[in-house]
Amino acid sequence: MSVAPALVDPYVTDWLNFLLRWLHVVAAIAWIGTSFYFVFLDNALLPPKDDRDANKGVGGELWAVHGGGFYHVQKYRVAPEALPEPLHWFKWEAYTTWLSGFALLVVLYYADADLNLVDPGVADLSAAAAIAISLAGLAVAWIVYDILCRLLHRSDRLLAGAVALFTVASAYGASELFSGRAAYIQVGSMLGTMMAGNVLFVIIPAHRELVRAKEAGREPNAELGVTAKQRSVHNNYLTLPAVFAMISNHFAIAFGHAHAWLVLVAIMAIGAWVRHFFNLRRRGRTVWAIPATAGVAVVALALSIRPDDRGSAEATPGEGPVAFAQVRSIIERRCATCHSAEPTSETYTTAPKGIAFDTPAQIVAQARKIEQQAVLSKAMPPGNVTGMSQAERDELGAWIRQGAGNQ
Repeated sequence: MSVAPALVDPYVTDWLNFLLRWLHVVAAIAWIGTSFYFVFLDNALLPPKDDRDANKGVGGELWAVHGGGFYHVQKYRVAPEALPEPLHWFKWEAYTTWLSGFALLVVLYYADADLNLVDPGVADLSAAAAIAISLAGLAVAWIVYDILCRLLHRSDRLLAGAVALFTVASAYGASELFSGRAAYIQVGSMLGTMMAGNVLFVIIPAHRELVRAKEAGREPNAELGVTAKQRSVHNNYLTLPAVFAMISNHFAIAFGHAHAWLVLVAIMAIGAWVRHFFNLRRRGRTVWAIPATAGVAVVALALSIRPDDRGSAEATPGEGPVAFAQVRSIIERRCATCHSAEPTSETYTTAPKGIAFDTPAQIVAQARKIEQQAVLSKAMPPGNVTGMSQAERDELGAWIRQGAGNQ
């Protein structure tokens, strides 16, 4: 059984979910905002027009107007002659995003692993084993990524290909171990760990060394800045893939697909490709082929993963009529334990997403959603915790095809 009911009151879990998710989103906005802004700066910088600035070590400058004023931003090739005060650092946005995200992982997936992390139909894992594998995956993600960066740092394309292959392998591995929803979150968490690791272990230490060198009166090592910049650009490209993984639990059409790991890889690739378009554009290169191909890829993906939707079709010839009483019995046993005004599940105090199946009218009104979530994608019940059989799914599907009105 899940450990959540014994350790955490469901009402407390709801509040932790609410507050941690809010913190996670706010921190992520701040982190992504600074990442996008500084990569934009680097891509948009022009050589300084004033020779005096160039002689002072300024490598590029940018003029901008925002918030009712003009800004003149300069970037030094390595460092200024003297360190200014105050010197602003950008690190807690990244740390807070990862810490709040990990806390959410614990509250939503580890504390209730039997429901949200484990799916017996995917892998016969105990809750403890699944949690241990998930934690190991986060550590392995950083270790493998960091090794690849150190070995292949001289070739951006080769490194990008190696990281992409590792991401593909991670997506496939997660899909073979965890529930569909949890597999997506696991891969997103691995990407987030790589990004936060870049800040903690590479970017900020490089900044500290640059500052220490200036304070000691010695010339800073420019190579540290180059490495930190490379990792910062990696974070920029990983952002959109990671963001999709983190919001993917809303999209059963993706994580509930028979080849969900391929769907995840495709969407992540499209996200990175779109990010590349904006990065190139800030360098003065507007390659319209990128958004065009991204749009085509989205349409192609949507068509390829479309379920075999027969809900609007007539009943299959020879298919016997399904009485509403049969459907309601299935819903009460398999779904209404959570989806009710008064859930009997120890995990929920209110119906998830406000969807309840207490009355015939409520069940009929949600027929299309029942078809999508329980019949076609099989995303519900989560981890099939209530043991809905394939025969029961078929029965629900037949009732919906027959008009979902036999109550």
